Amino acid sequence: MNRIKGMVKWVLPLCLFAFIPSSVSAQKFALLDMEYILKNIPAYERANEQLNQVSKKWQAEVEALNTEAGTMYKNYQNEVVFLSQEQKKAKQEAIMQKEKEAADLKRKYFGPEGELFKKRESLMSPIQEEIYNTVKEISELRGYSLVLDRASDSGIIFGSPAIDISNEVLQKLGY
Repeated sequence: MNRIKGMVKWVLPLCLFAFIPSSVSAQKFALLDMEYILKNIPAYERANEQLNQVSKKWQAEVEALNTEAGTMYKNYQNEVVFLSQEQKKAKQEAIMQKEKEAADLKRKYFGPEGELFKKRESLMSPIQEEIYNTVKEISELRGYSLVLDRASDSGIIFGSPAIDISNEVLQKLGY
């Protein structure tokens, strides 16, 4: 009796799989290399250069405030023995205020919703949107269910060059 129950457990699922319609088609996949695509789009390179320039400029502003705060602190250390309690307190507050200014400016420029993020978004979004629409168009034309980016850390161990559509995307974008 137990033997029959054991067989039923294995035979029943196998029978169910046998009756699944064979018309279910295999899904098609494609790969692309986003790094390769972006390197071949001049607008992306120009946008990156703009971001680097503005980032360096803003970083210099933040560093200037930090340097100023450092200089104020060194001067305070040199004068501390000659200052009254009120003067010490005033100088300490001025130093802390300068450090706070530097931190606020850094957050304004480089924070999660800072100016650099907004600038990157405004420069990169049109390029990314164009690439997305092109990939979508190719996918719909060729019947791809899924397109993976081989450049990302998605765990792709091997991807056949035959299913890589990076060059087709670039060609359709005009590059």
